[in-house]
Amino acid sequence: MQTSQSPSILCLASYFKGQRFIQRCAEEGWPTYLLTVASLLHEDWPRQYLKDVFALPTFADRRALTNTIAYLMREIPITRIVALDDFDVEVAGFLRDHFRLPGFGESTARLFRDKLAMRSKAAELNVRQPPFTAVFHRPAVADFLRRVEGPWLLKPRSQASAAGIRRLSQPEQVWQTLDALGDEAQHYLLEKLVPGDVYHVDSLIADGRVVFAEVNGYRRPLLEVYHDGGIYATRTVPRDSLEAVRLREVNELVLTGFGLRRGASHTEFLRSHADGTMYFIETSARVGGAYTAEMVEAATGINLWSEWAKLEVDPQPYTLPPTHARFGGVILSLARQEWPDTSAYDAPEIIKRVKLRHHVGFVFCADTPEQIDAVQSAFLPRIAQDFAAVMPPAERVSL
Repeated sequence: MQTSQSPSILCLASYFKGQRFIQRCAEEGWPTYLLTVASLLHEDWPRQYLKDVFALPTFADRRALTNTIAYLMREIPITRIVALDDFDVEVAGFLRDHFRLPGFGESTARLFRDKLAMRSKAAELNVRQPPFTAVFHRPAVADFLRRVEGPWLLKPRSQASAAGIRRLSQPEQVWQTLDALGDEAQHYLLEKLVPGDVYHVDSLIADGRVVFAEVNGYRRPLLEVYHDGGIYATRTVPRDSLEAVRLREVNELVLTGFGLRRGASHTEFLRSHADGTMYFIETSARVGGAYTAEMVEAATGINLWSEWAKLEVDPQPYTLPPTHARFGGVILSLARQEWPDTSAYDAPEIIKRVKLRHHVGFVFCADTPEQIDAVQSAFLPRIAQDFAAVMPPAERVSL
């Protein structure tokens, strides 16, 4: 085992991601360690920036997790623990509480993982959101179904993106689903399905205030993509548009109100088709997946992973690097082919081709939003015909 006298950072990752975070921590002079799960040990982690890599079969066994970290801390002065994936945020909060380390604890972590906690806190802050109810008390559920017209969404409280969400249109479906879930029903919440356009705001937070926020819009809501099949696509929203201005304002209200003092966040909002009302959907304390970071970096020059790392390890007041104002976009789809050949796809806006088994995708960058819309509109039907595959909705997803 390697020994270090310098304060060290331990990164938790139950998914393969965060390479730029690890690199920046090491470049800032911090001995950096990784704790992952055994199935990911073969992945291409940036080991040249890591002092050591450790693995457990799973992070679900908290006793084994605390015992492992306590053993490591006999020789390694771990002073920071950071979760690189959404599914590890609550675990990291628990570990910070247990080992009395800086950063938010388990209670605050719930605000960035537990959708019921998000809804309750947003209600305290008077942030507009879809009508919702917990499902613990059946008379309260019955009252909700009488008052709030369907269809409804039954959402897992601690899943990512649209994974595990069930669309229900009749009260009988709600009761049958809750009965089928049994004791597991407590881990869900029920809310009204509001049709609309979905946006994501990708942010950096320093000293309790938002210092960077880029507004992006999905071409189709993720819920539709996951449940009905289709291709994921998102792009930069013009920064001077009314939607972008409104979303930056409510995004700051959410993140400061939820108590995120430093770090990165991916927060989702919905604009109702019926009346244009903006609704808060969910937030997180991590960098968005599905090549969001690559898109944001292309459009602005800001690498969210790298700047988040600096926020974690540099005690000096944070200064955002210079930015530029271009426009980015992403297309990503499951593919029928194991390694799709995209050589027939060419456009000056392409800056990255996705290299991922049974996936096809591109990251784009251009000087105008019209260029991004044009190339995405041209590529989407071709990808649907040449590559796209559809799988049953996932119960858990992270890219």
